[in-house]
Amino acid sequence: MNKRLIPNIITLANLILGITSLWYTMGGMYKEAALAILLAMVLDGMDGRIARHLQVSSDFGKELDSLSDLVSFGVAPALLTYASVLKSIGYFGLTIAIIFALCGAVRLARFNVMITSDHFIGVPITFAGPMMAIFVLLANRLPLIFYPIAMLGLSYLMVSNLKVPKY
Repeated sequence: MNKRLIPNIITLANLILGITSLWYTMGGMYKEAALAILLAMVLDGMDGRIARHLQVSSDFGKELDSLSDLVSFGVAPALLTYASVLKSIGYFGLTIAIIFALCGAVRLARFNVMITSDHFIGVPITFAGPMMAIFVLLANRLPLIFYPIAMLGLSYLMVSNLKVPKY
C-alpha cells in the first residue's frame, strides 16, 4: 500500500464515523451517535500526525480533513443535540443547531486560509463538536437551558478572534 494513502484512509474513517453518528441520531440512538463523534475525534487527532510522521502531508489531505471535520464535528453534533434535546424547544432549537453547523463551516474555512504558527484563531470545531457530544451523554444531568447556551457559546467561540494555543 502506498504510504500516502494511510492518513487519508484515517480521515475517511473519521468521515464514516460522522455519517454513522447521523444515522444513529436518525434512529434515536443518541448515546451511540455521541460515541461515534468521540471516536471520530480520536481518528482526527491521528491523521495529521501520521501524515507528518510519514512525510506525506498534502493540500488534498488538508481539504479532505476539513470536509470530514465539518460532518463529524459540525453537522453530526448539531443534529444530535437538536434531536436529543433542542427539538423540545421547536424552531428556536433548530435555529441554534443550524447556527452551530454554520459557525463550524466558517471556522474551518477561515482555518484553511489563515497561517498561524503557534495558535488557532477561534476555538477549533474539533473541540466544540465533541464537547456537544459529551453534553448529550450527560443529558440526564444537565438542565435544558444549558444546551442552547452551550451551543451558542461554542458557536461564537469558533468564529471569535480568540487565540487558542495549538496542542
